Amino acid sequence: MSTYRTFSFGTSHPLVIVVPIAFVQVVFTFGAAYGQDKADSVNALTIALVLASAAALAWRRGHPIWVLAAVYVLETAYFALANPFGPIFISLAVALFNAVAHGSRVLAWTTGYVGAAVLYAAMGVHGDWGFTWGSAGAVFAWVSLVMGVGELAKARRDRAAQAEAAHAEQDRRQASEERLKIAREVHDVLAHHVSLINVQSGVALHLIDSQPEQVKEALTAIKQSSKEVLVELRNILGVLRDVDGAAPRHPVASLDQLDRLVERMHTAGLPVTVEVDGEKRPVPKGVDAAALRIVQESLTNVYRHAGPATATVTLGYRPDELTVRVEDDGRGGAEPSPGTGSGLTGMRQRVEALSGTFSAGPKPGGGYRVTATFPTATLPAMYPTGGGEK
Repeated sequence: MSTYRTFSFGTSHPLVIVVPIAFVQVVFTFGAAYGQDKADSVNALTIALVLASAAALAWRRGHPIWVLAAVYVLETAYFALANPFGPIFISLAVALFNAVAHGSRVLAWTTGYVGAAVLYAAMGVHGDWGFTWGSAGAVFAWVSLVMGVGELAKARRDRAAQAEAAHAEQDRRQASEERLKIAREVHDVLAHHVSLINVQSGVALHLIDSQPEQVKEALTAIKQSSKEVLVELRNILGVLRDVDGAAPRHPVASLDQLDRLVERMHTAGLPVTVEVDGEKRPVPKGVDAAALRIVQESLTNVYRHAGPATATVTLGYRPDELTVRVEDDGRGGAEPSPGTGSGLTGMRQRVEALSGTFSAGPKPGGGYRVTATFPTATLPAMYPTGGGEK
């Protein structure tokens, strides 16, 4: 339930409070008349004014200032006819509160005080107490109190609305970040496996007549890559469908899968050596996933663009950081083929999102090097430390 509904003197339908107020005002107006020795003053016009002041509240949400002005006019007429003081003030209290809480602040306060002055004059014409500074102060103090409560309700509603808007914006931002993460996962998975399948299918077509025995190796690599991409895409789609509440929110990648990646590249024809500098240890899951994707994208680029080459993957474990370096001895200075570049951009974005540093470029003497350094000691709580999950 919103704060607006909490402080609107009613729930879904405006008549919910109009009918009770009208009933209370009519019944207790008779009691007030007898108590003030004004029973003879109560007539059909008196009851009509009492009912009209309550009925006007039915339009309080759409026209708060006009309703306040109408209630003031009706009650001024009521007291100008020497009717008894009584519960007709309930309608005025609701109208004052509503005008401040849901109308223009300047118009509400102006109408509230101007109307109070006119009403006070009408009450004083037939009042036994006459015009005194004390009575005038009491009337204006009461009006100020009711409108002050309306200001508090308005402030609370505005704070609630701001908090709700901020929460909605945070949800939209998180959803956008989730979509970006999923998009990166899809790009990395498809770019890697489809590149292997494309190259190996080209090899198979080229060798099918001259060296048919090597076609089997190419088809084996295609089969393995297609199987891997189906598994990974199924995991990603499972996250998008959220069919399993116990499943992780993000597609899970981990350096624990590095051996499988290296084996896949060997099968495709790219020799890869893995070196570990320092003592291997668990790292935050965000770093763990990003590190594997950096290696995967880098090896895919080597396979596609470096020509005949070998690659070396080095994992450097330091007390407060993890360094991932992928080097090859292929055509480091060659022009990239059309369409390349988004992979490097994606890798850089992954690293920078984790407050790391990224560099990529040709090596002196030939070849290419990609280096990513991730901090592992100062990451936010959203990246808990732990080993990779399979």
